[in-house]
Amino acid sequence: MITLHEPYPALGKAIGFPALYFKREDTHPYGSHKGRSIPVMIDYHRESGKDRFAITGSGNAALAAALHVQKLDSDGGVRSAVEGPLELDIFVGQHAAKHKTDKLKKIAQESGGRIRLSVKERPLQALMQAVQEGAQSLRQSTDDTALLGYKELAEELNEIVGLGAVFIGASSGTTAQALAQFFASSPEHREARVSQTIPPTKAVKKGLTKQVQVHIVQTSSCHPMSDAFEGYDGPDEPSVADAIIDKTAVRKPALVPLIERSGGHGWTVSNDDIAAAQELAKKHTGLSISTNSALSVAGAMQAAYRGWEIDGAVVCILGGD
Repeated sequence: MITLHEPYPALGKAIGFPALYFKREDTHPYGSHKGRSIPVMIDYHRESGKDRFAITGSGNAALAAALHVQKLDSDGGVRSAVEGPLELDIFVGQHAAKHKTDKLKKIAQESGGRIRLSVKERPLQALMQAVQEGAQSLRQSTDDTALLGYKELAEELNEIVGLGAVFIGASSGTTAQALAQFFASSPEHREARVSQTIPPTKAVKKGLTKQVQVHIVQTSSCHPMSDAFEGYDGPDEPSVADAIIDKTAVRKPALVPLIERSGGHGWTVSNDDIAAAQELAKKHTGLSISTNSALSVAGAMQAAYRGWEIDGAVVCILGGD
């Protein structure tokens, strides 16, 4: 097991769920749950002969990519079609968090020019240009190889006895899609797919199937996928959770039906909601969780407030900084 799932009954009681866990992806060696998927993508494409990669994002995915490329160059890594050192171009926006860009700058400086960090007004446009020049994109929303890396996370979550629901902050929705696909296809949940004509909550009540609900949580400034479940009518504000930035929602057509089938939902949270989640987590767990990690807790709080029925333990994934 790469990261622990820690029980916090006091927090669960305060929110309104009998059993609640934190899945501590914030303690992943690569800094976040992106460390599950980005290395798998790099290894896969490297085996196909790619030696130059490009990535954009809020920082977590880029950090995972930089750390993995650094690791491959230092210990030999995957040796197949490509034998030499890898190159990585990282494009971040002008408003990227300084503490994240500082980490990336340090890794880039230590790479001898193989890892390059560029701050761009339009980072996605820069990524597309790099791809035209021969780089392999590491954009998770458009590469289904990314889904493979989260299978390990799903398997770890599946070890929790009586797992009923998973809450996760979602940007591209890749992690949520991978989890929903896993739980829909795992042996103990196959009956859920057979019973699709029965509303998920009723199916659970009747004992026809044991489902794991997948809930996504988005922010006041980026909520294209959670809007598929209910419109956001909170304050129009830049969110303090800066990792949720994907407004293209490429995975929306695949993800929304999977979430609905699981019995889950999409939640949109404000800065006040995030602050309340951080405060409650600190009070009942002693942990000072980041704004991005607090998204899952804020979503669980909304679900409890709304009386959402969950049959089993609730897991809030702390995705990282």
